[in-house]
Amino acid sequence: MTISMPLLYAEEAPPKAELPKVLIIGDSISIGYTPFVVKALKGKAVVTHNKGNAQHTGTGLDKLDEWIGDTQWDVIHFNWGLWDLCYRHPDSKNQGNRDKIKGTVTTTLEQYEKNLDELVTRLEKTKAKLIWAHTTVVPENEAGRFVGDDEKYNEVATKIMKQHGVVINDLYTLSKSLPSEYFVKPGDVHYKADGYKALAKRVADAISTALEGE
Repeated sequence: MTISMPLLYAEEAPPKAELPKVLIIGDSISIGYTPFVVKALKGKAVVTHNKGNAQHTGTGLDKLDEWIGDTQWDVIHFNWGLWDLCYRHPDSKNQGNRDKIKGTVTTTLEQYEKNLDELVTRLEKTKAKLIWAHTTVVPENEAGRFVGDDEKYNEVATKIMKQHGVVINDLYTLSKSLPSEYFVKPGDVHYKADGYKALAKRVADAISTALEGE
């Protein structure tokens, strides 16, 4: 008589480990590069962007808890800046009511510093590894933004991130080095696919480094 032996547990396929969870918070620039980050980290992490456009730091303060939700994030890559330093006027015909001549700045440098400090303090409570991305470059002839303000706002961000020990991903220097043909058009802060791919590689590398350090 043949006796069948039960299958040993050790012979069963081990359960697949759950992939790390990554949250990207940011403006339209981050929305542009996120699909390429998702592709670069496929099989290594589950990458999610916050719902909608994170806009400026004031929006972040209002919606951060909603974006974080109940998920235990392993890495959070975040940025603000381009909206904060933008001047707008209700009568402007430019997209987004941008007007650096008659408009009012969205967030002053002083308020930007306070907002970032509060945002990082709240993000630290998630216990995720945090990566700050410097705001990307403001090109010449941008309708609502002054060239050089990008550096000023990044300097404030650097101060806050160093105080909190947050890793800085310098997308500003990278974006400043990109060829003009990578931008949608002169005076536009947005990019064509090649520009977003270049930014995505830097973002994916930063996230990978954070994950490898776990």
